[in-house]
Amino acid sequence: MRVLLADDDAERAGALAGVLAADTSLTVLRLEPGGSLAEAVATLHPDIVLVDMARPDRDALDGIRQVTALNDRPVVLFVDEDDPAFMEEAIGAGVTSYNAVGVKPPDVKPILRAASAMFRRFQQAQVDLRDAEARLRARDIIDRAKAVLIKQRRISEPDAYKWLRRTAMSTGRRIVDVAGDVIGGTERTGE
Repeated sequence: MRVLLADDDAERAGALAGVLAADTSLTVLRLEPGGSLAEAVATLHPDIVLVDMARPDRDALDGIRQVTALNDRPVVLFVDEDDPAFMEEAIGAGVTSYNAVGVKPPDVKPILRAASAMFRRFQQAQVDLRDAEARLRARDIIDRAKAVLIKQRRISEPDAYKWLRRTAMSTGRRIVDVAGDVIGGTERTGE
């Protein structure tokens, strides 16, 4: 796992990098002081981004927003003090895991792994949602086309579906595409 560590405090970042580097399954990458988080993510391609802030800073959230908008990566945020309002903003900016710094460095690795797992699960849920929405849209188009065929050809619903399926198979197209043509033809003729 490639971990990009972004922390303006060189001493704290060094200590955290040392703890992370002790785990041979992790490759620690560092953000140059004053560097752009979004550019570092685009250039270094980390698997996860760890941002450590001494004081919660809303301006730093802009960098996190850029990362999450342009480069889909889990972002783990450590802050020195807990602030519920800032936590909500951070999660809204795309932070996967928000942690008050009461956590000692040896406990960071499980947090990174959990954030990465949660991020993958969220990404899969997004994919599943898009797939379900696409299936619902397709089903709606097919149902509308069947209604048109029932009305135009005076046939039953099962026969309308058989016609769509037969036409799709004979033309090597998907049923939803044939159904779209049926609906489109109706819209052009004004029926």
